[in-house]
Amino acid sequence: MTLSSSMNAGVSGLNVNASKLATISDNIANSKTFGYKRVDADFTAMTLSGRAGGYVAGGVRVSTFRNISTQGSLITTANSMDIAIGGRGFLPVTPSSSLADTSAALPLRLATTGSFRPDAEGVLTSNSGLVLMGWPADPDGTFPPFPRDSAAGLEPVNIAHNQFAANPTTEIQLGINLPATATQAGGTGDPFDLSIEYFDNLGTTQTMTATFTPIVPATGQSNQWTMEITDLATGAAPIAEFTVQFDATTATGGSLLSVTPVYGGVYNAATGDMNVTFDRGPVDINIGLLGSNNRMTQLSSSFAPINLSKNGAPTGNVIGMEIDKNGVVSANYDTGFAKEIFRVPLIDVPNANALEALPNQTYAVTRDSGAMFLWDAGSGPTGETIGYAREESTTDIAGELTSLIQTQRAYSSNAKIIQTVDEMLQETTNIKR
Repeated sequence: MTLSSSMNAGVSGLNVNASKLATISDNIANSKTFGYKRVDADFTAMTLSGRAGGYVAGGVRVSTFRNISTQGSLITTANSMDIAIGGRGFLPVTPSSSLADTSAALPLRLATTGSFRPDAEGVLTSNSGLVLMGWPADPDGTFPPFPRDSAAGLEPVNIAHNQFAANPTTEIQLGINLPATATQAGGTGDPFDLSIEYFDNLGTTQTMTATFTPIVPATGQSNQWTMEITDLATGAAPIAEFTVQFDATTATGGSLLSVTPVYGGVYNAATGDMNVTFDRGPVDINIGLLGSNNRMTQLSSSFAPINLSKNGAPTGNVIGMEIDKNGVVSANYDTGFAKEIFRVPLIDVPNANALEALPNQTYAVTRDSGAMFLWDAGSGPTGETIGYAREESTTDIAGELTSLIQTQRAYSSNAKIIQTVDEMLQETTNIKR
């Protein structure tokens, strides 16, 4: 019985060290695999009860585990949609093969890194066939609330839907000096016109005209102007009118004193914006705060545009994509503006090491891993998303080679046990001769 148990213990030693060798082989083979998580083997002694005064060798058993929570080193790349995570969390992905089946929900997979590029349909896909998932933005660029405890709402990140886009003008900065002498008694009262180009909702160029007419008093100086806003997209008639009064005191001479709406708009004293509705929709025309002289002023005798600017751009074509630290994917257009189109959340689970390992360095949620929660990158326990980066394998070649030597020695020693037991059994057989 004792010799037999010794033989069995030696056999179990061979088996567990063979398993250990398999994990070492996998680790070394994947030492250059991005996102690979090292596998290890844990040995546990087996104890068997024997008769009094005797000992029965129980041998050893093995359990393997993958250390998913350990993060590999990050390296920089040249692709903006090479994504790594600076800390805890997983990217939501799905196999590209599942996109053809529209009758079922897309299977959710978790990945710690990925290299994504648009495929023929504009879907961001990796070379291994993984599709990046995210929440789509509304047309105005905002993100509505989505469920945080399920994959509902996640869609393949697709740039084809945003290949062309217009960026309408919503803000105009109007920095201009009006001639103070024009509001003196005896002035001609001639208006001053200023035309500004803007972009409508279809990316078409339109023109706004601001007409400044001085109010000329019978005596003295009024320091007062009538400002009319005309949107040529709706015709030649003004769409809004304001009365603008300037200060003439020693301390703040030439600055805005008051802005009074006549029709078609309002003035926001907190922001310095005239809120006017154009043909394309609301537009904020910033003329400055009351008491300030950083936008519209009335000084000297010159009519001079000083600082005119606007947002918006004509229709543009996508020339690139980027992801920021908060997981927001933006499309960059050749007209110089960027548009937020998707938000890629990061998935967190209580026990990452209990996730089920799947092909292509992806994982699936299990009962032992705990329920998942989708965080905005950089919030809660999750790290930030990093573009132009990949996560390397967690394999340590030096450590694996050391384990390889130790495993080889242990395997040889267990083989020696079997050889010794065999020789002892042979000696027992020889007693009969």
